[in-house]
Amino acid sequence: MPYKYDKLRGRIVEKYGTQGKFAETLGISKNSMSKKMNCETGFSQEDIIIWSNLLDIKKEEYGSYFFT
Repeated sequence: MPYKYDKLRGRIVEKYGTQGKFAETLGISKNSMSKKMNCETGFSQEDIIIWSNLLDIKKEEYGSYFFT
């Protein structure tokens, strides 16, 4: 069963306005962002740390954003 990233999507929009703007900040393509958000490619530990830092997600909150 794939993960659901609704809470993560909400945080991205809250902080950056759009997923596209967040992708630009990360230095990745909109296509790469879409693949991660649609469970076509996974998140590495490094991805989770970088994304969390940019989105002000605390380590103890990782589960509710990346593993639901």
